[in-house]
Amino acid sequence: MPSGSRKRRRIPGPSRRTFIGGTGAAVAGAVIAPEFAAAEPAEAHELVDVRLTVNGRPQHLRVDPRATLLDTLRERLDLTGTKKGCDRGQCGACTVHVDGRRVVACLTLTAMLDGQQITTIEGLAREGELHPMQQAFIDHDGFQCGFCTPGQIMSAVALVDEGHAGTDDAIREYMSGNVCRCSAYPGIRAAIKDAKKEMR
Repeated sequence: MPSGSRKRRRIPGPSRRTFIGGTGAAVAGAVIAPEFAAAEPAEAHELVDVRLTVNGRPQHLRVDPRATLLDTLRERLDLTGTKKGCDRGQCGACTVHVDGRRVVACLTLTAMLDGQQITTIEGLAREGELHPMQQAFIDHDGFQCGFCTPGQIMSAVALVDEGHAGTDDAIREYMSGNVCRCSAYPGIRAAIKDAKKEMR
């Protein structure tokens, strides 16, 4: 047989294609598996006791230590006025008050709030009467679709209480963490300035 036509003898075992395919699957499994493990629900013994006062009402909850305040409010307490927007602390739609301070509930762990006072948009009205800020948002058309409005109002109330509602520039600066994709900002600023008079 001529040397140029000599055939190579096949060595028993997996082909290169089979080997590479199997290795890729193993690597993918190793990367994906920890994510699935992290997503598994906590065992009963891992739950933590948390006592909160939410909108003036005491609440005793057993929660997963990984649960956010946003999910606890919406899924455990049925307070769905607090909205889930970006879920990354960037849009402000989930703003609530914790001991009078505004926080984004999507980045706040419920387990860290034991003994604290939580106020949501549902807790602003008193005896059926809207909070001055809620009424001002209506009067000045401070919203369009309304999705961001609960967070805008909660942040606006805190802004006035903090003393940052003196000028349009200050309002823009201290409300910059709340995004309105409908661009109702002129109405929002007008509402804040109007409500400030009633909140003194």
